[in-house]
Amino acid sequence: MKKVGKAAAPAFPLLAAAAAMAVIMIISNSATTSEAARVFKVGDDFGWQEPTSNNSQLYAQWATTNRFQVGDSLLFEYKNDSVAEVDKWGYYHCNTSTATAVFDNGRSSFKLEQPGPFYFISGNFNHCNNGQLLVVEVMSMYHHEHPHHPSLPPQPAFPPAYAYPPQGSSSSSSMVPSSSESHQPSSAVIMSVIVSCVTVVLIATFVALFLCAP
Repeated sequence: MKKVGKAAAPAFPLLAAAAAMAVIMIISNSATTSEAARVFKVGDDFGWQEPTSNNSQLYAQWATTNRFQVGDSLLFEYKNDSVAEVDKWGYYHCNTSTATAVFDNGRSSFKLEQPGPFYFISGNFNHCNNGQLLVVEVMSMYHHEHPHHPSLPPQPAFPPAYAYPPQGSSSSSSMVPSSSESHQPSSAVIMSVIVSCVTVVLIATFVALFLCAP
């Protein structure tokens, strides 16, 4: 009598499982990229302008309510004003003489490319002195601890003893296109839900294969 060997397991379920794993990896990478590419509109609806006398800490408060990571961008929207990226000294003295970038085109974007503090002031000395200045603390892209508010340098409370007039500004800017005026963290949440659903389907597939095996 001819001996019949055991039939080989069909390859399709295994290929389907491998494809599901690949989908999970792709979606996970997309979720990470989406989370790291947020655009924050500075000041939200208030935008970038001189604060009122009773709200001089507006931008300091705004910075502490947001979490910034490497890869994010700051969007400044303003009229008849400017924005300058400066160092710590320039921040405290409302001085643009050592600014790395100065823009006055009304809509300027700065990409946060490394962890650490970033300092911004208005090119108008009086506006800066009255509270139109911002410092943000940027965390590493892979920092996933619970959000906390870092200790940021306080805004100057009175005019510095030695102040220099701001330098001329440039009309060009490094814009980062965005379909959103402010950050949208909900996209990362949606991607996480999708990853969870695909994971459940994958587990169910393996269980079904195990139960149906001869």
